[in-house]
Amino acid sequence: MRPEILNNLFQNMDNIQGVGQKTFKNLMNLFPSPYIVNLLWHLPTSVINRKFAKSVDEAYDYSILKLRVIGHERTKQTYKVTCFDDFDNEIILTFFHGKPEFLKVLLPIDEIRFVSGKIETFKGIKQISHPDFITKKLEEIPTYDVVYPLTAGISKKMIRNMINDAMSVTPKFEEWLDAELLKSQKWADFNSSLSKVHNPTKIDDVSHFTKERRRLAYDELLSNQLALAILRKEGKYLKGVSFKDASQLQEKAKNMLSFKLTNAQERAIAEINKDMQSDNRMLRLLQGDVGSGKTLVAFFASLTAIFNGYQVAFMAPTDILAKQHFNSLLQMCEKLGIKSTLLTGSLKTKEKNEALKDISEGNSGIIVGTHAIFQEKVEFKNLGFVVVDEQHRFGVHQRLKLSSKGKMVDMLVMSATPIPRTLALTIYGDMDLSILDEKPLGRKDILTCAMNVNKINDVVEGLKRAISDDKQIYWVCPLVEETLKSDLKAVTERFENLKSIFGDKVGMVHGKLKPEEKDKAINDFASGKTKILVATTVIEVGIDVKSATIMIIEHSERFGLSQLHQLRGRVGRNDEDSSCVLLYADNLTDVAKQRINVLRNTNDGFKIAEEDLKIRGMGDVLGTKQSGIPEFKLADLSLDNDLLKIASQDARLIIKNDPELKSIRGQNLRTLLYLFNQDQAISNLRSG
Repeated sequence: MRPEILNNLFQNMDNIQGVGQKTFKNLMNLFPSPYIVNLLWHLPTSVINRKFAKSVDEAYDYSILKLRVIGHERTKQTYKVTCFDDFDNEIILTFFHGKPEFLKVLLPIDEIRFVSGKIETFKGIKQISHPDFITKKLEEIPTYDVVYPLTAGISKKMIRNMINDAMSVTPKFEEWLDAELLKSQKWADFNSSLSKVHNPTKIDDVSHFTKERRRLAYDELLSNQLALAILRKEGKYLKGVSFKDASQLQEKAKNMLSFKLTNAQERAIAEINKDMQSDNRMLRLLQGDVGSGKTLVAFFASLTAIFNGYQVAFMAPTDILAKQHFNSLLQMCEKLGIKSTLLTGSLKTKEKNEALKDISEGNSGIIVGTHAIFQEKVEFKNLGFVVVDEQHRFGVHQRLKLSSKGKMVDMLVMSATPIPRTLALTIYGDMDLSILDEKPLGRKDILTCAMNVNKINDVVEGLKRAISDDKQIYWVCPLVEETLKSDLKAVTERFENLKSIFGDKVGMVHGKLKPEEKDKAINDFASGKTKILVATTVIEVGIDVKSATIMIIEHSERFGLSQLHQLRGRVGRNDEDSSCVLLYADNLTDVAKQRINVLRNTNDGFKIAEEDLKIRGMGDVLGTKQSGIPEFKLADLSLDNDLLKIASQDARLIIKNDPELKSIRGQNLRTLLYLFNQDQAISNLRSG
């Protein structure tokens, strides 16, 4: 139950005086929920500092001017009021769709008015469009004016008044932060900090690095880390399956490999084995760069469950990736006498029914599939271990459905998209973490260069030489607009263009193809029948054609940095030299230049992820809205990394010393959790 002290802040905004149905609807374009508390987190972006100017010539920005009204003029688009200062300098007050009757009363001819607004010059004459203030008395114009983000139908005055109302119903909170931290950071209490943030008197006061803003950012980060620490505590003591040691079976599988596992892989397998052999349920994130061997680690973990008589569900986000995993595991499973089953939405009815029968009767040890494996009609005989690949592409509820197919199943979550440690702390703070930070022996860095798209003919000439040397090439086309139609147009046009040059050596794959057409295109490429595969980002993850050594990314400026790295990772999967060509258009933005330079200078996905966070701020670093990244209102992870680390340590210590939050500080921290809606976060994150 939410503490009573917060009741006023969690009323709907239409309870504020003057907020009618229309205004309330407009406010919903600014805020994620209708609660008054959102107004507290709506921070100023700037401050207008008004100074009195003796003349129009001295005026700049938002100066206050003493003006005499000379004349009114109505034009087709605007209503203009001509004014002079005391030195007969002219300035025009311009109103779009102005009402003459109202303006003639507000600005009567030959009378003095004090006016303030954004002063601009148009055709050599100073003007103010829609003045902020027009008064008879100078003292009625505020010296400072706070600027807030706005939306259509919401004015500066309206948002200021609503925030004042929200502040007036904000209770005086008891301190929830540690006294030593407050002292070392020289932070004031929450209420004072909030008041100062909403009442800046100079531009420096709206900086993210003021003591007041940092204090509020820390409060939000602490609420996030505390919610995750509670989850970690609860998850740690949830009884799960205690699997017996399966090292004998794992060693047998290792001996079948034609290569040696990396130290990072061995370390990750040992960490997972330890978790699975404990009495508690495992919840672990396996994070690794492109080509670091996560699937193999997951397979060795799966052997522990199978050795103990349990089934394994291996979930991938797409048909292509599911089939890729299935095919890569099939050979090893057969040698070990383990039956593996593929279950995707594209299976024919007969195949699907056979798969469902094998799963329900326990004949299948490993079940690889898409979201189809958590549908109601899928019944496992004895599910004990779940692997979720590319987890950020699945929603929370999908993971919950899958884990509920068994009783307290151990779960391994994999991500091939390197995540900055700052983000990992906020998304996966309740999970244990294993990192694969080595590439398999023999893998080389991919040589990356950038070229203007105008030189595309030179690229094509280079491909002719590459194909004569029996090389294979990916050619990725961008999403031109947010429509499938234009996406297909880009890829089909490039396909037709290359086909006219290279004939049947060119294949094509995109999301709109039928499953059997996709499979054929990929199989033709994998077998070497085609030498160039023109594709959309459908090949971003999971496609593993080891003979492909060249990646062309057309209009690379339209892709995110992490996505470019993922695409580049489709090559360089053997011991041959591989290359990536980033084709870019003219007039690159500074951000696009940064992305391309970062990619040219490093092959380290974790460094790239950190740079991506710096370039885009919070942004959508994982390239998907289902990433599970919390939407912070006050904190900025690209700027508050230091605060996040402190909050993480603080939260763990709090839960260690006061696991039920029953102390005086603990009770205050409960209020903090509810203030930042972490009651919902705790509920949502329980899917693990």
